[in-house]
Amino acid sequence: MKRVVVTGMAGITSLGSDWASIEANFVAGRSGIRRMDEWDRFTELNTRLAGPIDDFAVPAHWTRKQLRSMGRVSRLAVGAAEQALQDAGLLGNPIIRDGRMGVACGSSTGSTDEIKAFGNMLLNSVADGLNANSYVRMMPHTTAANISIFFGLTGRLIPTSSACTSGSQGIGYAYEAIKFGRLPLMLAGGAEELCPTEAMVFDALYATSLKNDAPHTSPRPYDNARDGLVIGEGGGMLVLEELEHALARGAHIHAEIVGFGSNADGQHTTRPEVGTMRRAMELALEDAGIGADAIGYVNGHGTATEQGDIAETLATSELFGKHMPISSQKSFLGHTLGACGALESWFSIEMMNRDRYVPTLNLDEVDPRCGELDYLRGEFRVMHNDYVMNNNFAFGGVNTSLIFRRWS
Repeated sequence: MKRVVVTGMAGITSLGSDWASIEANFVAGRSGIRRMDEWDRFTELNTRLAGPIDDFAVPAHWTRKQLRSMGRVSRLAVGAAEQALQDAGLLGNPIIRDGRMGVACGSSTGSTDEIKAFGNMLLNSVADGLNANSYVRMMPHTTAANISIFFGLTGRLIPTSSACTSGSQGIGYAYEAIKFGRLPLMLAGGAEELCPTEAMVFDALYATSLKNDAPHTSPRPYDNARDGLVIGEGGGMLVLEELEHALARGAHIHAEIVGFGSNADGQHTTRPEVGTMRRAMELALEDAGIGADAIGYVNGHGTATEQGDIAETLATSELFGKHMPISSQKSFLGHTLGACGALESWFSIEMMNRDRYVPTLNLDEVDPRCGELDYLRGEFRVMHNDYVMNNNFAFGGVNTSLIFRRWS
């Protein structure tokens, strides 16, 4: 078995596109959530809250030809991938184009402007706005395909369109591809573009926050006064590398990935199951060859939905006990869906390396129905940990757990 390390990390969020900016917003307790006045025309949509990236612009050096096949979700993914490659010292290096590097990436869906155009064809029998690239921008594997084409990657291409676990499955499957010796380099992560249809998905389940006139007070993961989730957008990518390959080229190593667990609830499309959530974490621990007591912090999924928060924390408490520190960065960014697993993995590594852990914003009073844990609230927590865990759970009963080890 090969050892797998992280040699590049990057992301694009509503609070910035580098760790220094994002951390500064975390420290200030500054949320990326705002009222979406532009959604007022959707009269049957109850929520007006989201975490948009208002200042995103494609880099000036991207060509018109390159942009033709990329909707917003792919542009976020490719932008994060370019930054991650730069961080890894691999941007422009010919070794990524000779078959040694692949990509594992996903999103909940492709770009929705194209879905709208195809829907218009079905409803009104007109093909306005459709062209040769429309399907490429819409297809479920648009992020992975566009990353591969943009950088000329000819290794494995693994699409992971699995809603809220798209990013974490991308990292997990990329880790396994390297671990089992299939290739030494992978770009891994996920992305999501903001769309009111995604808010409507949760609105129809009565699962969105309605604090429309107080956007910075929501979402409230694990809080007794939470009233639902808030949708966000973003892109996050990691460069994963086989250890000996990384050492041979003198790469800077951010962390080692030592465990990945993934399974399915097999019960219900939207109701999470405590037992299988716990089992996903156990699978990651078994893969890492460590006990539960080795984990120093859990980055929770923390969507601020009643069923999700309760099931997740009960599973975590059953496995780790009441003293396990836990928090959720969705309280700052909203639920970035396909991007969250990658962004939260990046945040987990940054926190571990700096010994400073982000609290959950808006967590004033823990819901007594949640599992008994050490919920991080208020100030940053200073801790030294050798292992951290990042958990994500998705519609369809998809569960993932990743374990990162401090590199020293």
